[in-house]
Amino acid sequence: MAKYKYIQEAISTDDGTAGSLLISKKIHDQLIEEIDKRLIPRELASMYVGPSQIKGSSFIWNGEEFNAMGVKEVNELGEIPKLEPGYETNSITPVKYGLRIEISQEMIEDGKWGRGLFDRAVRQAAKRFAENETELILEQLDNASNTVSGGANVTIANLVRAKQYLEDEDYEPTDCICGIEFANDLIQIDTFTEVDKSGSREVLNKGFLGDVFGIRFYRFSTNAAPSSTYSKYGYIIDRDWAYLIAEKRTLQQKAYTLETHDLEGVALTQRIAVKYRKADAIAKITTT
Repeated sequence: MAKYKYIQEAISTDDGTAGSLLISKKIHDQLIEEIDKRLIPRELASMYVGPSQIKGSSFIWNGEEFNAMGVKEVNELGEIPKLEPGYETNSITPVKYGLRIEISQEMIEDGKWGRGLFDRAVRQAAKRFAENETELILEQLDNASNTVSGGANVTIANLVRAKQYLEDEDYEPTDCICGIEFANDLIQIDTFTEVDKSGSREVLNKGFLGDVFGIRFYRFSTNAAPSSTYSKYGYIIDRDWAYLIAEKRTLQQKAYTLETHDLEGVALTQRIAVKYRKADAIAKITTT
């Protein structure tokens, strides 16, 4: 009887702490993965240079620039004018990025998910590398030759002006990369609303907003941007000329053990860089 009385008192303590110890708990059987951020698709790069194309530490390419000379009328027996092309040399040097994850043997042996927790951490780490690529791209897009300053909301006039900046230099505006606030302004414009009604919605959840004026609009996550101000920006580009990606080492993971601390780890590394090719193939639109 005394034992029963003790349990009753424990359950009815004022703060409930003692009683909670007598209640069995159920821990969910699966780890919940974090949400995927909307990133800039690699297909928008004008050029991707992989490890096999980078022989040393840098990739060098020659951009051909012709001198300003037009076709001229030539008299009989007259000398044909010569056009001498000039060559502009550019280079890009991939930078190494990395992080490592470590877990104790006790956590592997005693934890509810054991090695599954470790594998999940590796997947999360891989996402950080993908997000870093989007950040590198945005930093290079900020080298745009022309900027259109909008007001509180982006307008059709802002888009048309940015589009014309590219066309004035004979580029073809192909894509617009949009921050979240910028994208939300767009979908409230009648032009975009009508296009959305008539178009396909099957890829909207991947960041694709629609196709207007022959330009494909994509949104990226502000949480994958260098700063939150990028949420207000939009970049109209010619994907054939705007920027390139050079990857000397694709994302690699190397497992290791540290016996002196009785733990296992994995090191993830990547060597990558992004660089704009033609600043006038990019037009930046800002809002307040």
